[in-house]
Amino acid sequence: MHSFGYRLNGLLTFAVTILALMCAITSLSDNFNTPSPSAEIKIMNINWFQKQPQGHDEVFIFVAAEYETRKNSLNQVSLWDAIIPAKEHAKFWIHTSNKYRFVDQGNNLRGKKFNLTLHWHVMPKTGKMFADKIVLTGYSLPEEYR
Repeated sequence: MHSFGYRLNGLLTFAVTILALMCAITSLSDNFNTPSPSAEIKIMNINWFQKQPQGHDEVFIFVAAEYETRKNSLNQVSLWDAIIPAKEHAKFWIHTSNKYRFVDQGNNLRGKKFNLTLHWHVMPKTGKMFADKIVLTGYSLPEEYR
């Protein structure tokens, strides 16, 4: 006869094996999941945005000013960000000015053209993170500023 310890060891080993198999199947099934959140942004004024992201689980969104310089093909300055914790909070309207300053370290950006880009990152409770963006073109900084 097997002792209580042998039986408990056999039961725990079987349970851990089943749990590991379930985790592997869950991880593999995530490759068939394709999240498809959508977003809309309208520029009412240079500092006023309308956002309407829809996503799964938790969504991190931010608006960035993107521009080119001679040294770098892509420079990003984050102007506003937020976290949408649940699907119930995914539709909202915000009327705000910059959360972060758009700073010129010298006179390099005077008259420079830039794009406003709404980025979003869907962070599911499990599985791969999904990211996408919407680019709005045709903005430029003034030739003179403080």
